[in-house]
Amino acid sequence: MVSGEKGEQAGRPGEQAPGGEQLALIRETVRKAKEPRAKPRTWRGAALAEGLPVARVLVDKGLVHLDQFFDYAVPAAMDEDARPGVRIRVRFGARVVKGRREGGTLHDGFIVERRADSDFAGPLAPLAQVLSTEPVLTPALLRLCRQVADRYAGALADVVQLAVPPRMARAEREPSPDPLPDPAPPAPGPWTRYPTGPAFLQALARGDTPRAVWLALPGPHWPLELATAAATALAAGRGALVVLPDGRSAARVDAALTALLGAGRHVLLTADAGPEERYRRWLAVSRGAVKAVVGTRAAMFAPVADLGLVALWDDGDSSHAEPHAPQPHAREVLLLRAREERTALLLGGITGTVEGAQLVDSGWALPLAAAREEVRAAAPLVRTVGDADQARDEAARAARLPSLAWRVTRDALAHGPVLVQVPRRGYVPRLACDRCREPARCAACSGPLEVREEGGTPSCGWCGRPAADWHCQECGGFRLRASIVGARRTAEELGRAFPKVPVRTSGRDTVLATVGAAPALVIATPGAEPVADGGYAAALLLDGWALLGRPDLRAGEEALRRWALAASLVRPAGQGGTVVVLAEPTLRPVQALVRWDPAGHAVRELAERAELRFPPVARMASVTGPPAALAEFAELVRLPEGTEVLGPVPYRVPRAQGGEGWERLLYRVPPGQGGALAAALKAARVARAARAAQLPLLLRMDPPDIG
Repeated sequence: MVSGEKGEQAGRPGEQAPGGEQLALIRETVRKAKEPRAKPRTWRGAALAEGLPVARVLVDKGLVHLDQFFDYAVPAAMDEDARPGVRIRVRFGARVVKGRREGGTLHDGFIVERRADSDFAGPLAPLAQVLSTEPVLTPALLRLCRQVADRYAGALADVVQLAVPPRMARAEREPSPDPLPDPAPPAPGPWTRYPTGPAFLQALARGDTPRAVWLALPGPHWPLELATAAATALAAGRGALVVLPDGRSAARVDAALTALLGAGRHVLLTADAGPEERYRRWLAVSRGAVKAVVGTRAAMFAPVADLGLVALWDDGDSSHAEPHAPQPHAREVLLLRAREERTALLLGGITGTVEGAQLVDSGWALPLAAAREEVRAAAPLVRTVGDADQARDEAARAARLPSLAWRVTRDALAHGPVLVQVPRRGYVPRLACDRCREPARCAACSGPLEVREEGGTPSCGWCGRPAADWHCQECGGFRLRASIVGARRTAEELGRAFPKVPVRTSGRDTVLATVGAAPALVIATPGAEPVADGGYAAALLLDGWALLGRPDLRAGEEALRRWALAASLVRPAGQGGTVVVLAEPTLRPVQALVRWDPAGHAVRELAERAELRFPPVARMASVTGPPAALAEFAELVRLPEGTEVLGPVPYRVPRAQGGEGWERLLYRVPPGQGGALAAALKAARVARAARAAQLPLLLRMDPPDIG
């Protein structure tokens, strides 16, 4: 190892680096590393800790070319507090001038190890401060972060930032509650509806490690089923971790687990709790006071003691993908934990994903699903209205509702609320020329024009400039029409069609958790559908083309998932529950919804992707940036054998990232080569950083948008 000072060492021996002065420094470091190790020299005569005077430190500086540990001297005054796992502060980037260190900036970090000697032969800088004596970065958590960083070609410090929440001093000073004794095993409850459900729980109770891909029945029982599985693991004396896509679903499982076991046996880790309370709960887990966690994406790293079960709900939800570098997915992190910590796995959802189907196809996990009789008893009746039917239907022009949908809505409102799913939020999110149907765009930045409220002036959705004097560049027309209608406009239209029925909306600005059982029209965007007391009497799934028509590999899978989640909130067909989906009936996702066969849809998708060598059968990575940056990266990368290079092709990224004129390269490797590809791409990033490259470049393993 080397000292953490910028002027002495730029990288590990063997890493790619430019020539000149830095290369000479690296060679000198290699020569010194071969000399016999010695205890570090004192720094300015300060007394060092005896026995283990060296602290190996992870500096909280997520630069890929500095992805290594650095050695620092431990002053005698800090000997007791400077334990592995604690937060510290060090001076980083100082230079040695006439035998003394000058300059540098203070950075936070973590001690990962105490040592008697150092691989670095020069003088070591001392720790500047021990920020906390709480050992938050445990060896197990550090190993997990290292594995995630390697899988996603990222820096370890970036992953640790995701895994360890920011410090809250007041929460650290408070003691955590004493752990409660293990609870009694719960009854199987709704798991008896699945042929292999009780057997899965029995294996958990024995302390075994069953792995299942669970296709949940539609209806309100899945939170209790997840809670029962977690309670069974706790009864066996082991920990449980349940990760959900959003705070609303996490709150439902939290309530079910509390009702099952009482308070004090688990914690809820979501952003809604606030930074201090969330850190207080996280500390209770880290200290072993509680052994069960229910939470959203960040909880995937929760340091649960003696972990026995990891469960993930709705792994197809995009919320499970971390947006910050290196952008790990909760499913992959939990799969790593299941393998490394030898835990049971429960990958569940109303629908299945291709990744789940691959786990079953490989034999690594077993399917857990109900018999067809149970599925038919729990699912609503699904009816379809195709594009041709809507074109011939005059009622569809009046209120966006074909005659069938209007009749179903009218009849259902006599018995309860009706859910209307609209793919787009806002009022009129897209406009077009009324004469030639050309999309209307801003004259300043070419962004799409929209209307945000009734009677409002068209404005740009990118730069916000009003476009009251717009005219079409193609035909010269001045009249605009709505090409896409949002949730707010839909609420207005349906309110006029059913004037005596209250209309409620749920979307990005205001998300409703629940609605009552009284008749009402509930207009919601996908993912924001509230739960109705007793279930919805009916549901309308509008504008199916908007979900199916996305240029994305997962468009069909995502459309089916969105529809099925909304339909699962509707009463069973035996109680009159009906779902009307406005989409072409012959399409595979629509047929899977009508038959309520999401597992079959996932299996067929997997077979097609295997034939085309698409993920998850093959591992892929994307590199996006200006053409010059891509050319430089392509020169530096040393790809593993069998790698296919696809592109470059033009690629549009958000304007906030400065992506005008960017291109994208795709790298594809056969199964088993994903780790080698990640290592090669990371090495190229290190070499590029050593060159002090200025052009931006975005790297992502397993990109979700490769369509």
